[in-house]
Amino acid sequence: MDQPRLLAFIMAGGKGERLFPLTRDRAKPAVPFGGRYRIVDFVLSNMHNSGVRAIYVLTQYKGQSLVEHVQRTWGARSTHADFVTIVPAQMRTGESWYRGTADCIHQNFHLVEIFRPDMVLVFGADHVYKMNVRQMVDFHRSKDAVATIACLPVPASEASGYGIVETDASGRVTGFQEKPLDNVTTIPGDPTRALASMGNYIFAPLALHEALEADSRLDTHHDFGCDILPSLVKTGRVYFYDFSHNVIPGVTAVGEQGYWRDVGTIESYFEANMDLKNVVPRFNLYNWEWPIISQNYPDPPSKLVFDDDRRRGMLVQSIMSSGCVIAGGFVKDCVLGRNVWVEEGAQVRDSILFDNVYVGPGARIQRAIIDKNVRVAAGDHIGHDLARDAVRHHVSEGGITVVAKARDTWLTRARDF
Repeated sequence: MDQPRLLAFIMAGGKGERLFPLTRDRAKPAVPFGGRYRIVDFVLSNMHNSGVRAIYVLTQYKGQSLVEHVQRTWGARSTHADFVTIVPAQMRTGESWYRGTADCIHQNFHLVEIFRPDMVLVFGADHVYKMNVRQMVDFHRSKDAVATIACLPVPASEASGYGIVETDASGRVTGFQEKPLDNVTTIPGDPTRALASMGNYIFAPLALHEALEADSRLDTHHDFGCDILPSLVKTGRVYFYDFSHNVIPGVTAVGEQGYWRDVGTIESYFEANMDLKNVVPRFNLYNWEWPIISQNYPDPPSKLVFDDDRRRGMLVQSIMSSGCVIAGGFVKDCVLGRNVWVEEGAQVRDSILFDNVYVGPGARIQRAIIDKNVRVAAGDHIGHDLARDAVRHHVSEGGITVVAKARDTWLTRARDF
């Protein structure tokens, strides 16, 4: 079977308001993840590893950090035929910014007309997962579908957190439920589970164009889930693709099969990072057959050292990125970004520290997310007194303390080793 011509749009323009303050200065897809990555790296790596090499990344809100990261990571890989190109919001069809996900594609549909693909892929940039996109493409072709929706079976009791796809026994999509609180439509033959949309779609170009044009003239949400897909369901040629059956080379752990996280809240973001650190992680970053690609830095190696009083630096069941120094401190169940420094007597537990964080002598941190360039003073404590933390920082509903990114490091250096 000949290979179809594929064009992918990555939707990377969301505000990410539920991830505040991590999204105070950056778009949600640019939020660091797993020590050395950004969230957007996962969907782009999935595309690259699947052989999908014509990719437009659509941005809108606070895009500078995202733009720089994508250009530095993927720009050198681009050729005339293979490219990852940033497309900023341009008001091409009127005087408004993107009014919804569908309007975002509608305003940039000239790129489809120029490229002339056999299929248009529209994927979100807000999720952490591994996916062989070619398997979804093959499924789409086998069904002669006008649209295919990637779905993940979830317990029916959790359906209120997702857009639920209704199907018949053949896998044809018959309707949608937006975060239903009751009367959940379950999988035919399985009353315990429902199909949650992952926000990843494949379209036939002509059908997509006609649906977008019709929607642009109506007073709607201009959204794929609310408007475009329901209109295409009437054709009888919209199907769901079961992501739980997607096979990734090198994946052997049962727990990782079908792993997908919408890291849209502080709690889900925190939990997804914690999924990385165990001996047998729920989500494994160490699969050389399906690498997650990110920007490379000329950092020195990491090290664990003694302090002057012979106190041993120790790191247990944690991820430590390049350039880190554990100088007599104790770190357990954590994810450390680049160039993190933990001084003597400091204790850091169950936390995520972004790049260039300095933890002073005797400081204590637990269940916290510390953004870039923050200096934690000697003897300070974060995550131990949430009432105190709420005055100085942000505390999530689940009791996770988030310390916002330091903004003035060019005037007052975050650390001086």
